[in-house]
Amino acid sequence: MSTTATRIPEDIKTAMKAKDTVALNALRALKSALTNAAIEKGNLSVVLEESEVLAVIRKQIKQRVDSCEQFEKAGRAELAVTEKAEIEILSRYLPAALGEAELVAIIEQAVTDTGATGKADMGKVMKRAQELAEGRADGKLLSAAVMKRLS
Repeated sequence: MSTTATRIPEDIKTAMKAKDTVALNALRALKSALTNAAIEKGNLSVVLEESEVLAVIRKQIKQRVDSCEQFEKAGRAELAVTEKAEIEILSRYLPAALGEAELVAIIEQAVTDTGATGKADMGKVMKRAQELAEGRADGKLLSAAVMKRLS
């Protein structure tokens, strides 16, 4: 089992003892999402790889970002604050984001690996760059940087 997946039940216990309902709700939802991912992969006893666990965490964060935007548009600031707090809690489980220099190096490596020459090769470069970044770069940021490089 991945190290991140083993941390979550312990953090749930800690949140229960601290009576931190926001953290508890976020972690329980994450645990449920991980269980669902394991079931989709095969059955409940399937062990998820670390990369799969991180993908589930990113998906949970994205859902909360979308919810936060919707709550703010609807004038429900109190609900948006809760979503932001949950985003912060879930973000602790993600590896550190890549710096700008590292991102440029990854993009250059992806361009070299794929032999890309222009914008028509954007898909190939993005796929390789995402593999190299191992989820430590935001997709939109990565896409924009690749587009700039291929221009």
